[in-house]
Amino acid sequence: MHKNRNKPPALSRRHLIQSSLSAILMGRTLLGKQTRFRLGITDWNLYKTADPDAIRLASQLGFEGVQVSFGHDIQNGKMPLDDPAKIKQYLALSKQYKMPLDGTCVDRLHNNSLKSDKLALQWVSDSIRLTKDLHTRVLPLPFFGHGALKTQAEMDYVGDALRELAPQAERANVILGLEDTISAEDNVRIMDRSRSKNVLVYYDVGNSTIAGFDPVKEIRWLGKSRICQIHLKDNPHFLGEGSINFPAVLKAMRDIGFDGYANLETDARKDAVAEDLKRNLSYLRQLLANS
Repeated sequence: MHKNRNKPPALSRRHLIQSSLSAILMGRTLLGKQTRFRLGITDWNLYKTADPDAIRLASQLGFEGVQVSFGHDIQNGKMPLDDPAKIKQYLALSKQYKMPLDGTCVDRLHNNSLKSDKLALQWVSDSIRLTKDLHTRVLPLPFFGHGALKTQAEMDYVGDALRELAPQAERANVILGLEDTISAEDNVRIMDRSRSKNVLVYYDVGNSTIAGFDPVKEIRWLGKSRICQIHLKDNPHFLGEGSINFPAVLKAMRDIGFDGYANLETDARKDAVAEDLKRNLSYLRQLLANS
């Protein structure tokens, strides 16, 4: 009998070390791919609210995606982008410029707040449909100004409203993102009250910082599973020149494995849009390259 016929030859110590190093490097490479997030831009910071030309400009400036807003002005009971011809135009330009539509925004909620206005339910419902039509998934719901969440009763009301809207979002495979000035913990309470896996947090590092929260701590606490997208800004400052520690923010995002879109929502001078946005984008890319 030849008991050792199928036994592999002994590996040398050098071969074992080389194999181990290769495995470590491959693991790091795979981890990098898994945790790489993309940098997009909001159309309103391009001064292209509900304007398909935002796609061309975002591509020209070197962004990896563009967040599309549906517009404020209501005509014939519809938001400006609620038009099949415009939807078709967006999709055609997205394909032409190879520029993903990374999400949308129901900015009409700045007028009709979801925390108290029944009309807001219509705008969110219409926006879910439009988000699906645009072949994207993330729909942030803003709560600012007179629509900011301030009391537990208002948060409970929003949680109940989202429980009503969630089945439509789930059928459309659309994520409803809470974007506000309350704590990460309060956002999770609203998520829990909605009883839907399609209600997540749209985390804005600028808004949270102004509201007195630590974005690094909150991003780590929320984790990848509860954040659908992120807004990066430190207005009115250029990134890296205000109070927010962006190296720490980006590290937290990477550490939790965030691999979605981080959209710049940075202020830009109207007569220097390209210059200002490129400056912020270059800053972030340099941080990522050196980390």
